[in-house]
Amino acid sequence: MKRILSLAAMFAVLSYASTASAELKFGGEAAVRLRDDFSRKTATTGVLTKIDDQYFQYRVRLKPSADLGYGYFFKALIQNEEVAGSWQTLKDNNTEKFNLEVSQFYFGHNSEKSHWALGRLPLGTFDNPILDLTLYAIPGNGPQGSKLYPVDTPIATNHFDRLLGFNYGIKLGDGELNAVLVNFDNTSPTTADKGLFNDGYGLTAIYKTTVGDVTIAPQAYVTLTHLADDRSPYSFGAQAFIPAGKSKVTLSGFYTADNNTYRGSSFDYSGYIFRLKGESGPVLAWIDYNKTENNSGNIDYTNTFVWAQYKVNVHESATGTFSLTPTIRYRASGSETHAGATTKDNLFRTELYATVTF
Repeated sequence: MKRILSLAAMFAVLSYASTASAELKFGGEAAVRLRDDFSRKTATTGVLTKIDDQYFQYRVRLKPSADLGYGYFFKALIQNEEVAGSWQTLKDNNTEKFNLEVSQFYFGHNSEKSHWALGRLPLGTFDNPILDLTLYAIPGNGPQGSKLYPVDTPIATNHFDRLLGFNYGIKLGDGELNAVLVNFDNTSPTTADKGLFNDGYGLTAIYKTTVGDVTIAPQAYVTLTHLADDRSPYSFGAQAFIPAGKSKVTLSGFYTADNNTYRGSSFDYSGYIFRLKGESGPVLAWIDYNKTENNSGNIDYTNTFVWAQYKVNVHESATGTFSLTPTIRYRASGSETHAGATTKDNLFRTELYATVTF
């Protein structure tokens, strides 16, 4: 609590420091959610793990920003990064701590025909699964371990939807081209000849244009060096945003692959993910299907995921909102070795969010 008060006091002082200083705007959100988990795991051997659990969680996210004039800006997101999604679970007698940290920060410039930004950039992966597939095509081989799958938004939740990088966008033809150079890690080999650029670098580019009423966005990602787990995957695909009256349908499809040997690690796999998403007023729902063939590990993976929610606006004004959002999430995951052994890992969740924005 002292840390939260100190941050609030600091931003208040900065915002009134001088008439010559940029005006610092301060917004954010606070939320509490009730979650029920129903987990089922089975295998060819018949072993069954059954876990049911109910728990409360909460999070606070602060969003300072500043207009520096002449198109220059600064934005940040402050939240707890010690728990997935910044959602803190209650502990015995409320003894848990909720520490606020700088999760995102970036500054840049906007003009009529182009823009750029530098810092810990937001990735927008809640609406775009290309990096989910790229990093977690093989469950267990991603940066955060075996509990994560390419479905259920692992980058937005477990990686906090940000990476250090540089973004440049420019209007091109009838659309806009955006490219982002990112630094995933600083874990180059420790040998004397490791070189200057052996850390984890990647580049992604997306071009958005319209054909009639439909917005089309082809996108590609390439690993320029190697990631911390020695992989160097590439991915490509596209999204289509289709208006339907007051509703919108989004189609997403991406493919990823890696076939290389590095520092003794050998990879030979390919996979894809498809998403059908619909939005209509307070309703948001989507379904993902993913399949990955891992030839180097002699095992194939399939994942299906459903997210559905209904947002009830209880209060809305110029200064903030209060809403309730019941949500269901279902993941059905399976794997099969080339010898025929199978496993299943299914998780069903019900959630109720109570959220204020300010």
